[in-house]
Amino acid sequence: MVRVGAASRSNPHRNLLSASERELPVAQIAQKDAPRPVMAGLKRANISWAWLGVAPFFLFAFAFMILPALSLFTGSFVDRQGSFTLDNIIGLSQPFILNAYWLSIKISLVTAIAGGLLGFFLAYAVTVGGLPLPIRNVLMTFSGVASNFAGVPLAFAFIATLGRVGFVTVLLKSLLGINIYDAGFNLYSFTGLSLTYMYFQFPLMVLIITPALDGLKREWREAAENLGASNWHYWRYVALPILLPSLLGTMILLFGNSFGAYATAFALTGGSLNLVPIVIGAQIRGDVLNNPGLGYALALGMVVVMAISIAGYTALQRKTERWLR
Repeated sequence: MVRVGAASRSNPHRNLLSASERELPVAQIAQKDAPRPVMAGLKRANISWAWLGVAPFFLFAFAFMILPALSLFTGSFVDRQGSFTLDNIIGLSQPFILNAYWLSIKISLVTAIAGGLLGFFLAYAVTVGGLPLPIRNVLMTFSGVASNFAGVPLAFAFIATLGRVGFVTVLLKSLLGINIYDAGFNLYSFTGLSLTYMYFQFPLMVLIITPALDGLKREWREAAENLGASNWHYWRYVALPILLPSLLGTMILLFGNSFGAYATAFALTGGSLNLVPIVIGAQIRGDVLNNPGLGYALALGMVVVMAISIAGYTALQRKTERWLR
């Protein structure tokens, strides 16, 4: 590094430099004497335009999730005259409302457990089981379509297939002489509605549990086999403990998916089964049972159940992700 004190012996203008500048490096003096830009010292504002990409999502969530939730909350504590009241919340203890909640919980539990087990075995067959890739592609495509196929079209499809004059019902009666309705089956009952819900429950399970099965590392099985473990011991002590949070979390998600279904149940049973969504519709838009405040309170109870389900699913998924990283 060249010092100004040494270089000034050959510089006729060394007296123009101050004593402190003579001890500075030449590069620092040049940088000091260089003209500064006009905007020097002003901080540039760091504006991230990436927020524009998620702005529609937040607007959509605010319009269709937050605002309706606020409306349900406020409507649950308001009577017909617009005054504050707790009668709507107290009214949730009525027997027919408790029965509606219990019926919804039962059908959600049945379809969540049955759909979860069936979906898990199907996903196991196409991932760990080693079925051909075309079969996996067909199953995943079907699952993506069937998991979103619900409402009135699904109800009509089952009526046309398993109704009293449905295709399968008539085919079994004409070919085999079996009348499933004489045997006790009824599409418009709890069993029939559970079977209908299963159509979109197990495909959703397949879609969610397949990545978890793909995340099982081959090294874990090899290590277990090197230690003398059988296939049963591997699944009992290694794979299932790792997959259990994901299995339970997905079943919780299936529970919430079934608990909030309305159009399929109403179109299939015509309101003969008093599920919570059907009772809510009767309270808000019905001619006889017309109490909007009680309907809002029922919906608020459903929001609480769904929030608990989502919280449980999120907690279990985080626990699974720590193993599958």
